[in-house]
Amino acid sequence: MKGSVKKSIVTRVRLAFLGVAVFSGLILWKATRIQFQEGAKWRALEQERRISYQPVPATRGNIFSDNESIMATSLPFYRVAWDPAVVEEAVFQAGVDSLAWQLSHFFGDRTKQEYKQRLTNARRAKEPALRYIRLNSRQINFQEKKLLAQWPIFRAKRNRGGAIFEKVDKRFRPFGGLAQRTVGFVNEQQHGAGLEFTFGPSLAGKAGEALFERVPGGVKPLYDGTEIKPQPGYDIKTTLDINLQDVAENALYKSLVDNNAQYGCVILMEVATGEIKAVANLGRAADDTYKEDYNYAFADQGRTEPGSTFKLASMMALMEAFPDITLDDVVDTGPGRMAIGGAVKTDSHPNGRITVQQVFEKSSNIGVARLVQEHFAANPTQYTNYLKKFGLDKPLGFQMNGEALPYVKDPTDRSWSRTSLSTMSIGYELKLAPLQTLAFYNAVANNGTKVAPMIVKQIKQADQVVQEFAPRVLIPKICSDNTLRKLKAMLEGVVAEGTASRIRPKDYTIAGKTGTAWKFKNGHYTKTYSTSFCGYFPADKPKYSCIVVIDSPSRGRVYGGDVAAPVFREVADKCMARDLLSQRPLLAKARLNKSRVPLVRAGMQDELALVCQKLGLAGNTQATGGEEWVRGASDTAFHARTVALVVNPVRAGRVPNARGLSLRDALFLLENRGLHVRALGTGRVREQSLAAGAPYKRGDAINLTLVETGPRDDAPRALPAPEHTDLAENKLLTPADPEPIAAKVLPSKVKAVAPKVDAAKPKAEAKAKVETKTKAEAKAKADKSKTKSDLKAKPPKTRLAADKLRKSARNA
Repeated sequence: MKGSVKKSIVTRVRLAFLGVAVFSGLILWKATRIQFQEGAKWRALEQERRISYQPVPATRGNIFSDNESIMATSLPFYRVAWDPAVVEEAVFQAGVDSLAWQLSHFFGDRTKQEYKQRLTNARRAKEPALRYIRLNSRQINFQEKKLLAQWPIFRAKRNRGGAIFEKVDKRFRPFGGLAQRTVGFVNEQQHGAGLEFTFGPSLAGKAGEALFERVPGGVKPLYDGTEIKPQPGYDIKTTLDINLQDVAENALYKSLVDNNAQYGCVILMEVATGEIKAVANLGRAADDTYKEDYNYAFADQGRTEPGSTFKLASMMALMEAFPDITLDDVVDTGPGRMAIGGAVKTDSHPNGRITVQQVFEKSSNIGVARLVQEHFAANPTQYTNYLKKFGLDKPLGFQMNGEALPYVKDPTDRSWSRTSLSTMSIGYELKLAPLQTLAFYNAVANNGTKVAPMIVKQIKQADQVVQEFAPRVLIPKICSDNTLRKLKAMLEGVVAEGTASRIRPKDYTIAGKTGTAWKFKNGHYTKTYSTSFCGYFPADKPKYSCIVVIDSPSRGRVYGGDVAAPVFREVADKCMARDLLSQRPLLAKARLNKSRVPLVRAGMQDELALVCQKLGLAGNTQATGGEEWVRGASDTAFHARTVALVVNPVRAGRVPNARGLSLRDALFLLENRGLHVRALGTGRVREQSLAAGAPYKRGDAINLTLVETGPRDDAPRALPAPEHTDLAENKLLTPADPEPIAAKVLPSKVKAVAPKVDAAKPKAEAKAKVETKTKAEAKAKADKSKTKSDLKAKPPKTRLAADKLRKSARNA
């Protein structure tokens, strides 16, 4: 029994051993077959999978402002890799220590020994895929690339250094966050916003193709001559003005901070063309700072009930349907609270009986609602049809993606009720984006022509224009000329006498409308407000239209005239200050000043010649060519309106003459010649510690004493007033009357305006004082006339005598 059991166990063990041996033999056979018989096949398949063609991204195009300042561009950055297979052994052994030290010092993530070990291991690796290494994950810029290319081993000739710089383009905005949301972005999933996303196909260009090999840590490019080069993207030229964009953002930011508001936007547009010159969007972030987080100017989040700025559309519909309505018609607004069309309407202040003009100027909800209700209650469709005729129910077809759809309902809408007509008339129960409201106001400023806002003018490839966008007319005539005249008068009245009178400027005119709307939250209107101001300027010849929206101000100021209108005024002031054509009427009001030849001390010949050229003065110089530095001659002849200049010699090894130079010029002149400058005071150089022309050594110190520029005894004298000036001869300008000259004080006139005095003695004293003053003035005038006649009758023989006579003339 025991023997049979033992025999059974041995048999089983033998069978198991035999099975394992057979299985092992099969594995060995299969491995040998794969290695020797099928090896070529599998190696080719692995090579095919390891090496493949991959797209090479093109350099993205630039985004320019209206004057072609770069707003967004692609800058090249590089990943640093190394292929030791191409490096000669002698070069490697001679430079590995220095290269390891350079890498450790530059990147700072490993020691010299660690970098040396990595380089040596890569050099000794037999597998090609292991010999290629990426030295660091940090991306370097172009200047750093040039530096690394000069390091040991890397600088070997004929590309035998093994350094591989893999180019990676990064988007860069030279102006930082300026117009950040408008410029936009595109992420790795090709989602984005703004111009970058909308014009992505044009900016992206056409990708190329090249062979790449998968290696540990990434992919290695293989330059085998079959690669297809990518085609760079097109550039786009926008209508944005960098300076005005900065003005708009700063003005908006200050107002948001002052009023602790939730968000705001500003859009500035040219009236005639619809070109957007600035668009600012700022919203409060989680850390209570304001950032460009969303495009409130035209996207869905900025679409709100416009409030009182919509009253312009209601008044336009009224005057188009009923042309007999005049601005002097009287409307009874009651005590400031009235039921109209089934809903109670209120005014911020009771106005009583006021004219149609005053209804608009004071932004009376009751007045506008009564007018619309009385004229359109029988046929509310007529009112909504006019709104559609004005294009308020349709999007503008803006060039950027994401424009909000306006919502203007009519009596066929399920939400229409008997209160809808009067409520819509004052800007509720409808929604518009700020850009859509601005386009409507711009049509009024543009004499009834409604143009589409545009933000991109051209798509370019280098200097060649690929596509150009012309102004697009949406509605040739939005209303009649008679209606336009009435609307413009009302808009100007708002700033002159109405709710925006606080922003009325002195030197030009603004036309516009304030807006204050309750916010609709959780099914009802709350005491949270959206404030706005929309208008154009200058009102007599509109150049720009602008809208300002500030949402949820929370520091006591809740009206559009107090919150949004000041931002509009600041933007308008800066625009008028920069616009040369707008300055012409202002220059016409200015008193004409007698022109003077500028006081010329010393400086660079090119700069002084440019100043003289701009002022229309002839500059005579003794320079014969090549001299950079000149100074004003003490005997300059000014009767011919010229500035005489003499050479200020600068000789090697000699101290230059810095007297009369500005500090900037003096530093440039002296420090470039090895002198160490110490300056005291402000203005121009009056004294220098080292004499002009004295020898010096590099590193010597020179002390400069500066004084404010002012008249001196031998300074050039003012020219006599020219018979005509360019301003006087320009017939397009109408100079204002000169400042009134003080009239002669006559005793009779003094009596007429003098205060009444009971006693006789004070009367006599007052009369005596006036007579004494009159005699003194007459004597001074006679002396002055005599001095001037002396100057004409007796020409001075010497310059000193001439100076004395001129001084006495000025004193007189």
